[in-house]
Amino acid sequence: MNAKTINPIRTSTGIHPLKFTLWLLIMSIVMMFAAFTSAYIVRREEGNWLEFNLPGALLINSIIIVLSSVAMQWAYLAARKDNLNILKVALFLTFILGTAFLIGQWNVWGDLVKNKIFFGGPTANPSGSFMYVLTGVHGFHLITGLIFILVVLSSAFRYRVHAKNLLQIELCTTYWHFLGVLWVYLYVFLAVYH
Repeated sequence: MNAKTINPIRTSTGIHPLKFTLWLLIMSIVMMFAAFTSAYIVRREEGNWLEFNLPGALLINSIIIVLSSVAMQWAYLAARKDNLNILKVALFLTFILGTAFLIGQWNVWGDLVKNKIFFGGPTANPSGSFMYVLTGVHGFHLITGLIFILVVLSSAFRYRVHAKNLLQIELCTTYWHFLGVLWVYLYVFLAVYH
């Protein structure tokens, strides 16, 4: 077995450099969304804030992303047990659910437009603009997660993800769970402050 297969690379802290990099990325995303939600609260208190009902599809999308996180955990556990067929099925299911989430978010934007809530322009209100920014930036990160899933799925088909080579699936699982937790936070935040 070669060194690449067992991933022995570590930093002086004992953490693999790619794991360290992923956690730096996650922390930067957390800081960005903390800034967005803080700005949301401050701007809301200034007045001229349009109150509107959140589209009901946001709850459905929240359930979908939680289910996708369950599927991703299933994939990780399958990789740890060298159950490569289940690994592939679970990764594919995670990808399908993630795509369904994005389609659902696109439909939410369609509902917002139907209700004359726009991102910009003379009739736009900051409340609508924040809604588009929060969901749009999360959606962008979710697309990067879907690409990551495809990379891991491709590796799984080439037998490069298994019990003795878990780095890719560990990184992907961590990032995907983070995106799920981030969305649940955003949904609860919007439900409370909307």
